[in-house]
This record gives sequence, C-alpha cells and structure tokens, in this order.
Amino acid sequence: MSGQEDTEQYRQLAEELAEAIEGEVRFDAGSRALYANDASNYRQPPIGVTIPCSVNDVIAIHRICHAHGVPILSRGGGTSLSGETVNHAVVMDHSKYLDHILNIDPHNKRITVQSGVINDDVNEALEPYNLVFPPDPATHEWCTIGGNLGNNSCGIHSVQAQCYGHGPRTCDNVHSLEILTYDGVRMTLKDGYSEDEIDSIIAAGGRQGEIFERLRNLRDRYSEQIRKQYPQIRHMPRRVSGYNLDDLLPERGFNLVSALCGSEGTCMTVLQATLKLTDNVAHRTLMVVGFDNVAMAGDHVPLIIEAGPIALEAIDKRLFQHEADQHMNEETLEQMPKGDAFLMIEFGGENAEDTDAQARQLIERLQKTDSPPSDYQIVHDQEYANRVWAVRKAGLGATAFPPPEQQPHWPGWEDAAVPPEKVGNYVRDIKQLYKKYGYVGSIYGHFGQGCIHSRVNFDLQSEEGIETYRHFAQEAADLVVSYGGSLSGEHGDGQARGELLERMYGPELIEAFREFKRIWDPQWKMNPGKVIDPYRLDENLRLIQYHPLPVETTFQFPDDKRNFSRVAYRCVGVGKCRSDSGTMCPSYMVTHEEKHSTRGRARLLFEMMNGEVITDGWQSEEVHESLDLCLACKGCKGDCPVNVDMATYKSEFLSHYFAKGAHRRPLNHYAFGFIDRWSRLASKMPAFTNFVTRAPLLGNLTKRVVSMPQRRQAPLYAPETFKAWFAKRPVVNEQASPVMLWADTFSNHFYPETAQAATEVLEAAGYRVVIPPEGLCCGRPLYDFGLLDDATAYLQEVMSALSAAIEMNMPIIGLEPSCIAVFRDELINLFPDDDRAKRLHDNSLMLSEFLVHRAEGYQPPRLTRKALVHGHCHHKAIMHLDAELALMQQMGLDYEVLDSGCCGLSGSFGFEHDKYAISMAAGERVLLPRVREAGEGTLIITNGFSCREQIAHATPRRALHIAEVLRMAMDSAQDVINGPPEQAIEWQRAQAQRKANQRTASIAGLVVMAGLLAWGVSRQRR
Repeated sequence: MSGQEDTEQYRQLAEELAEAIEGEVRFDAGSRALYANDASNYRQPPIGVTIPCSVNDVIAIHRICHAHGVPILSRGGGTSLSGETVNHAVVMDHSKYLDHILNIDPHNKRITVQSGVINDDVNEALEPYNLVFPPDPATHEWCTIGGNLGNNSCGIHSVQAQCYGHGPRTCDNVHSLEILTYDGVRMTLKDGYSEDEIDSIIAAGGRQGEIFERLRNLRDRYSEQIRKQYPQIRHMPRRVSGYNLDDLLPERGFNLVSALCGSEGTCMTVLQATLKLTDNVAHRTLMVVGFDNVAMAGDHVPLIIEAGPIALEAIDKRLFQHEADQHMNEETLEQMPKGDAFLMIEFGGENAEDTDAQARQLIERLQKTDSPPSDYQIVHDQEYANRVWAVRKAGLGATAFPPPEQQPHWPGWEDAAVPPEKVGNYVRDIKQLYKKYGYVGSIYGHFGQGCIHSRVNFDLQSEEGIETYRHFAQEAADLVVSYGGSLSGEHGDGQARGELLERMYGPELIEAFREFKRIWDPQWKMNPGKVIDPYRLDENLRLIQYHPLPVETTFQFPDDKRNFSRVAYRCVGVGKCRSDSGTMCPSYMVTHEEKHSTRGRARLLFEMMNGEVITDGWQSEEVHESLDLCLACKGCKGDCPVNVDMATYKSEFLSHYFAKGAHRRPLNHYAFGFIDRWSRLASKMPAFTNFVTRAPLLGNLTKRVVSMPQRRQAPLYAPETFKAWFAKRPVVNEQASPVMLWADTFSNHFYPETAQAATEVLEAAGYRVVIPPEGLCCGRPLYDFGLLDDATAYLQEVMSALSAAIEMNMPIIGLEPSCIAVFRDELINLFPDDDRAKRLHDNSLMLSEFLVHRAEGYQPPRLTRKALVHGHCHHKAIMHLDAELALMQQMGLDYEVLDSGCCGLSGSFGFEHDKYAISMAAGERVLLPRVREAGEGTLIITNGFSCREQIAHATPRRALHIAEVLRMAMDSAQDVINGPPEQAIEWQRAQAQRKANQRTASIAGLVVMAGLLAWGVSRQRR
C-alpha cells in the first residue's frame, strides 16, 4: 500500500472511530508525537491515538481496527523500559477514563478494577480493610494496573508477597481477567481450570472453545520441554521473560490468567481484573546495612531471606555518589551507615518490639559471617525511613545523566534476574563484562529476589556504539542464562530483550511462544513486533534517528552541554509528572492529558527538534498548544527525577515562536510582562487609579482589553510603596553588617506590609537593612512570555547596579520566591560564565534561609499557634522549604504543610481569560478547600504573591508571609495572641482591618496599564 493510500485509509479509520466511540480520537501530528516514545530507548510514531471512556468504546475500537486490518496497542502510564508501549499501531490510552475501582470484597480478599486504575489508588482504597495488592514497582504512584498486568510487574515489597501472600509477580496475585481479543471475542478467564471444565468449554464450541482446545494441545505437545527449560519459580522468583507457558501445565492448574500476564498486549486487551490481596503488616522497621562492596552485599542475600523480611533492596557506591554529586538526598546520605554499598532490609510485624527484634536477630547473624557488615542502622523514625527509601527510589534519576561527565546512561540491560543465592557472583561477573566493553553503570535493585537494575552508558547515537551495544547484550544474555536466570525480572521483554529470548528458551520453545500468540491473535495485530518475532534490539532506537538542526538559544543550558538538542531528550519518560501528588504538573492534575504532563511537553519538544512528525520547528502549533497550559511553576525542576525544567523550555520556545513577527504577541504579554513598569507609573497616582477603577464599566473594559477574566479580582495597589516608607525611616543598626532586602515589584507595590515586617525582623536580628536602587527588577514575569531579550537586559542592569554589593558578597534577601528563583536559576542559565552571576546566585536567599543559615545567633520569637502552610512552587523547586520549616519549628508553630501542588494562579496564568478554569481547578484540588476548612484561629502561611492572591480571591481568608508571622510574634500584642482563642481571633481581625484601611479597596491599576498600553506596545515593538 502506498503512503497516499495509507493516509486515506487512516483518515477513514479516524472518522469511523470518532463516530463510533464516546471517547476521544486523535490522529493529528501532535498526538502521534506524544505517544511515539515511552521510557525505553525506542521510538515508533503510532497510526493514531484513541482514549476510550468505556468498555463499549474498547470493543468498538477493536471492531473497527479489525475491519481495517490495523494493529492495536494498549497503553497505561507509558512507563515501560523495554519498548513494549510504542508501536506503529492505533494506541488505546486506558489511563484517563478507565480508572475505576469496581468492587472490593474484603471477605475473599479481592478487588475488581478497570485496567487504567493507578496502582497506589488501589492500595489507598484498601487501607480501611488492612489489605494490600503487593506488587509495587518504583512507579507505583502513577503506573496503571493494566501496565502491571502487561509487564508482570513486581516491586520493592514483592518479597512480602512471596513470604506472606501468593507470590512476587503480578501474575501470582490475579484471580480473574475479563479480556477482549483482536477479533472481538470477550471472555472472563480465571486462575485455574480442571480438565472437566476445559472439556466443557471446548464442547461448547465457538471461538472460546477453539482457544481452549488449541491451548491444551499446545500444553500437551510442549509440556516436557516447558518443565525442562523454564526456571523453576522456587529458585527463580523473578522470571518475567517470555510467555508463562508453565502456567498451562496440569500441576499449575491450567492458569490462563497467569499465562496471559506479562504478554505485553501482544495477545489480548484487558477490560477489567480481579486481584488477590494480602494482609498488610501492622508495623514496619527498616534496617540499613553497609558493606565494603555491592557484590559482598549480594553474598549475604540467602541468609537475610531466611529471616523473612518484607523488602530487601540494594544500592552501590556509584549510585550513592551520583546522588551526592547532584545534591540529591544530601542530608540522608550523610546520615547513612559506613560502607560502599547498602542493603535496605524492612521487617513487618505486629508492633515495634516484634520488628525491632527481627532486625537485631538478623544483624547478630550477619556479624558472625566471614565477611560481616561494615556498619548498620536500625531506623525507628518513620520520616527518616521514608528519606532512606527515597535514596533507593532516586536510582533512575540519579543515574540518567550523572556528573561530572554527563554521559547519558540508558536502559537496555537494567532488568536481569538470577536466583537470589547467586546475586553476589553475578554482580561480579556483570561488572567484569561492563569493564570489557568500556561501560559503567550503578548496581541497585531488588536483591531479595535476585533482580538487578542498572542504567549503563551505552552509546546509542552512533552506528559503532550501537553495534557494541548489540554484542554486549548478547553476551550479557548468555551470562544470565548461565546462572539459570531471566533476561527480565520486572520490566518485560518488549523490543529490548525479545530478540534474545531464544538464548534463554531455545528454538523449540520460541516456536511454542509463536503458537501461543497465534492462538489468541491469529492475524498478528496485537502489538506486533514485541516479545515474539520482535524487531531487532537495535531497530527503532530513538537517538540514532535523531538528527536535529543546530539552533541558537538565549538560555545557555550549561547542564546539557549548552545544546538544546540535548535538552530535548533529557526526559527519560519515567512519568512521575503524571502523579496527583507533589507539585508537577498542575495542568495535568486537572486535565489528565498526556500533552499537559511534563513528559508530554518534553516529548513534543523532542519531536519538534527531530522534525519528522512535527515539521514546523519553533513555529509548531502543537508545541505551542501544549505549552500554553504550562503554569511555569517550575515544579518539574524540583520533582522530576532528571530535573526537566519546562518553565525554562517554554520561555525559550516562546521567544522563538514570537521572534521576527512570526506570530503577533497578545497585548496581555506586555500588560503582565512589564508589570514592574506599569506599577511604577500607577504608584505615582494611586488615589486617582483607585477612583477610576471603581467605575464598573471602565473596570470591565480594562479586563476585556488585557484578556482578564471578569470574575478575577486583580491585586490591590497600596497607597504608599515600601520604598517610600523605607525612605522616611531613620537608619537602624547603622554600624551593623548590612544586608540587602530585595524590594521586588509585588512587595513594593502590592504588599508593602510584608517588606516592612521583614525589615523589622532583620533589624531585630541585629542587621542594617539596605534596599536596591529604584527601578531594578529581576524580570520574573518576562519569562512567562518568552521576552528573553528584555529579561536578559533586566539582569544585566541588576548586576551592574549591585556590583558593589555583589563584590562584597552581601546577602540579597528576598521575600517573593519567584524573584529569588530568578537569581538562583535563570540567572546562571543566561550568564553561566559571568562571575557576578555566580556570586549573586550564591548570596541570594529567602528570608528564612538567611535567618536559619546565615544570621549568627538568631533565635526566632515563639508563637504557639496552629498554621496551615502552602509552599510557593518556585520556593519548593529551587530553594526548597527546609529552612522555612526549620524556622517555623524553632518558633514553636504547630504547622501542617499541605501537599497542595500549585495554587493555580502562578504569576499571570490565572489572570488570563482562557486559563481561569484551569487556574481555579488547580487551586480547588487541595489548597482552597483546606483553607476554607481551617479554623479561624489557624494561620494561613504562604510566601508567594500569587498564592496569597488566589487565597484572597477564592476564600474569606488572608494568607500571611513568614515575615509577617515573625513580626506577629514580635508584636506588642504577643500576650493577647497567646491568650484565649477568641482574643487571638479578634486580634487577627483587627490586624487585617488595619491593613485593609491602609489600602483602598480596588482592582489593581490595570486601567492605568490599559491607558498606557498603546504607548508600551509601540515602544516594545520598536
């Protein structure tokens, strides 16, 4: 069929699908680009994408694709590492709508779910019953049960399942599956059939009877070979590679459910699954044991397994060092016991005494061995235990682009498993094989079941490098087979290992695999080219196809070798941005759309640079549409395992998108981007501005001009700026060390009381406060619109004006997190070689950072109040909240930090008409309801201007900056605050009223902006 005929067929296919299903059908270039990659090394643009919202939709998709003879690929979280979730096929994304828990049966310890439900959502729903679905891969917070079934996933606590439940793999924990074949046969399969039941089904005839008959014949013909060649489960608990033909054997009960687990969508589609559950443990204790090297740690696995832990994980020195070099988990790493490798051993029991005793008994036995541990810790603090587990979970991110060489490390041999008693020797041999090929890679993983993870610095960008990788993979496969192991212990075969299966099973069983697939999928249309008769392991490699044109950028990207084409493949596809916890990605949390995840946007940028599916480069409407709902919150910079920084990429993209008149900039880019200029003008006539903006018609007109939603109240200008207030004050602590309080636009013009409070706090700490000259601005709003020439000029002006302060390393103390984030992040990305930029970066601090880490002998005043704390996104991502929380703890505040993500306002985002719904939905996820629920005497604390405005807009509460809280503690009304609750509430009301009286109630001076807009626009365009 010609390319033109293909295009016409796919157009007709898309039309038929759109008419037949209630869900979404997307055959556009952007959607194909989004689903061309997963977390593996492979790339295959799909024919198109469907997002079914019901079982009937899934049935219709199969019917229509079958009629057209086109392949189908099921996809959940898209986090597979072996290439099984990319293909030239019609993709069905189950994760958006097919995510329901259908039934919980605590009596029989079962739960029935749809294929797109998230692993963690299942276990959260089971908490009231003290039950758990044991397989918990590293992506358990966002991977789907359908993905678990497809890959036959295991996880950290699969040892628990092996000891106390049904077995470590997903297939061991499934009771029944409702499935659909490519040709439309719908059936429910269970975890075992007697011979009489098989006879009865065959006798009933039809397609199901035919399938059962052919499967039994297959079993009977190959049974002896299966028994001989398959690694026995008691010796090899993590055998995931190949089809589970051993589950067809009579002694395994003709378990079709288990036989289909791990088939990676190559045989059928899962509609729903009933899972077996295990009793959860009442208490857990973690023990961290240090060894001289990781192979020695592996030698002790059999002894440790005898002690019955519920988890046994390992990390080696290289992983530990990678994390330290990248400032990941630094505090935890410093507290770890001595050693160059660690085993993390978790025990479960009825109470702390029980689990502690198990740990102590084990360490006594380990210390009596010929190679005892170098050190150990028994962890009783659950918070610290969580931080230790975070060290292990950071494995992928820490090893993807490790410094100092920044040579990418890839999957491809990250998942082999051997019998647990052979782990030590296998680790020694695989490290020798690395050395032979000139490779390096950290060793970590699920040692308790012999599964070893390792990302390796394969060269996948040159023909020579790929040929070397191919030879290595073949030799590594032979090594694993020599140990009686499995090529995959968790991640599946896909394309990465499918070609190597014959080395593990031999040609006869490979023919049995081929027949097994053909029984279910005679037309060979279910995810073809994966597992059996696969593409070669060196086909479809993403980077060998990648030939981007060189581009010039304003940002320098020093962490990516100053090359945007490298920036575009930084995302490794792990999918953490698809979680509903943390900060990234606010728009994804609202829409659950792949194109609004950090990963989706990064993949679109990669495809833009690649130029095959997205062909118009920086002018791409697909990329622009995806980035348009990026809130530039920088949550990904902090949360993403490899620190993808979509806010910066968006800014760079927009600077090109609007360059040289390619697209006309909207007026609100100038209105909001240059708010510092408009604010300086408005502050010269605040009374007039407030009077004019009182008129409803003028106010509504202003909002319309700058595309601001009518329901949104703009921020209030103060009648007196902070700088005007400061200029009238006498110098305090004249002989003391100076510190510069960065009087940002928002603190100066909108919230001067915050800067006033900070001034008094710093003076009380014994410092002389100075402020920057008039007219300086970090330019934060400019980045949101890609106005990078102006942003660069702003920073040049700052560095020149503050040259003396920078030279003397004077602390620059900020109140607005987004402004300090500019100095700590964007500044050194724009000026990586400027010593002034480095000094300014090093000495720019949030108020809390200065008070906790730099202010000598400072002790904050006590304030015995409850507080609800929301962290500003830039604060969390760039500076982190550690100092903020330490300060509040020293104050004696009884505080709760919300896992509230982004407030939703995020600079100008929530002030834009077409973003209002997303803005409010983001805020309503957690933050706004919790603020409304908070008791009137509970302080609401957040430092961000946007966050405080969102709270003021949507709740009756006024949020406080930490500076105001500190001054509240210093206030002469302290006795009242700490008195009866009703007195404290009355005091707080009086303070709020006093502040309100200082400012006239008005929408911000956007009318003045509108009046001056024509002048500003013409000036910028010149």
